[in-house]
Amino acid sequence: MRGPACVPLGWALLTLALVPVCWAEIYTSLLDVKQLISVERKLVDYLRTYIDHEWERLEDIRRFYAKVSDLHSELYKGPGTATANPLVAFTLIKRLHSEWLNLVYSDEALENAQALRSSFEQEEAVLPKLEDLQGAANGLMRLQDVYALQVGSLVMGRFQRVTNGKPIDVYMPAVSVPLSGDDCFLVGKVAYEQEDYYHSVQWLEESVRLFRGTGGEWSPENEGTLEDALDHLAFSHFKTGNVSHALSLSQELLHYDPMNGRVLENVEKYEKLLFAAAPPRGGDLRRPTSNYLRTRDTYERLCQTQGSQPVHFENPRLFCDYFTNNSPWLLLLPIRREVLSVQPYVVLYHDFITDTEAEDIKRLAQRGLRRSVVAAGEKQATADYRISKSAWLKGSAPSVVGKLDLRISLLTGLNVKHPYGEYLQVVNYGIGGHYEPHFDHATSPSSPVFKLKTGNRVATFMIYLSSVEAGGSTAFIYANFSVPVVEKAAIFWWNLHRNGEGDVDTLHAGCPVLIGDKWVANKWIHEYGQEFHHRCSLNPAE
Repeated sequence: MRGPACVPLGWALLTLALVPVCWAEIYTSLLDVKQLISVERKLVDYLRTYIDHEWERLEDIRRFYAKVSDLHSELYKGPGTATANPLVAFTLIKRLHSEWLNLVYSDEALENAQALRSSFEQEEAVLPKLEDLQGAANGLMRLQDVYALQVGSLVMGRFQRVTNGKPIDVYMPAVSVPLSGDDCFLVGKVAYEQEDYYHSVQWLEESVRLFRGTGGEWSPENEGTLEDALDHLAFSHFKTGNVSHALSLSQELLHYDPMNGRVLENVEKYEKLLFAAAPPRGGDLRRPTSNYLRTRDTYERLCQTQGSQPVHFENPRLFCDYFTNNSPWLLLLPIRREVLSVQPYVVLYHDFITDTEAEDIKRLAQRGLRRSVVAAGEKQATADYRISKSAWLKGSAPSVVGKLDLRISLLTGLNVKHPYGEYLQVVNYGIGGHYEPHFDHATSPSSPVFKLKTGNRVATFMIYLSSVEAGGSTAFIYANFSVPVVEKAAIFWWNLHRNGEGDVDTLHAGCPVLIGDKWVANKWIHEYGQEFHHRCSLNPAE
């Protein structure tokens, strides 16, 4: 059975030297996506210039047309009378010899189009690549899955899920746009090419519906057509076992392309399958499996609740207070502390950073942002389960980074100076940006975490540099709670027990960002250098 033919759709320290902005993997950072607005603004200006020039050209053509048609409706009415005038005869001969040729074979249209292409090519290096379109499409499908969003609602620009048979708004964005049939086709095509027919069926169904609504009329900016959408949808249904639907869609496609040999062949095979003694059953869409399947249900529930677990927070051992950590520096200005969990120990420090400091940190990080990586044996590599860009900032005492280091040290009582504390990592999340369940501490002796030769990551201090409208919570999977993004706050937890063993209850995830631009800064603190700050113990329960 043949489907439709498709075109295949750090640990290294980053200094603050002026380097070109990295335009690779745009979809992994919302900062890069925002910068595309200014790029398209230039393209709009180029197109306006092209339209103006073409308008002038068409006006010349319209004037020529009016002149010639007036001659035929007035001057040339009588047979042979006009051409008796040698001036009239001369202008007729000249017009047919040169004026029509100059008009028909004019290079002006080509020159105008070439000028537009040249202007476009000046910006081409910073335009999204195929991987960005695929990444953005996968981001939409990720949001669809994690937040149980209805594709039909997404197409209308709304974020809804069905609860008790009724659509419920998950979030009402201030700015939204509906999707076209071609938009849906491209998302469905990305899923199709990944052999993810669970998603391709849903998105291509919407594409076919929208294309049908326009009467199948094609627009020059579209990549797909109604025929393309029908073709991909029919084969997607076949792959999910819904042969009867695949047959009806293929038959509809033959109305538009009756001589398509591949579709004719598929129709014949679908009919044979349906008339067989035991026709295949199917049509039950199932989500693809994932490498975090064991915790997927918990992970997605914690992301959907966006930090609200009333039973968890009724724990009498949890409290809020003004915290000084017995530091003279904090006596006059204690920080608001909220203990979120006892096991694992997780605490939220409110108003840890100022607006000015947060903006300074983001500004310092912008030129160093590169695709975030994860440990892959002894090396590091990019991964689909971490969609963001990050930069490492080397701080000095007078800088804003140095001030944050001092503040972290005062609150935690730990030595955070390099190499006992890693350089500050600043992260900006992309479209549907997330980080699936993981540990911050190393779970393998070959992990790059040990390159600093200062032991494992004993603790994590994460600063929220921005707010988000929806999504983006930090979910602790086994501890069964999640923390929403609290702008200017910081969250702290211990990764290791006092005996140096990893705390499995710290398995956590960064939920996909539904609406908003999420920035965080991570400070990872290592075991060595804490000998006089955080006592050890042989008791595995501590």
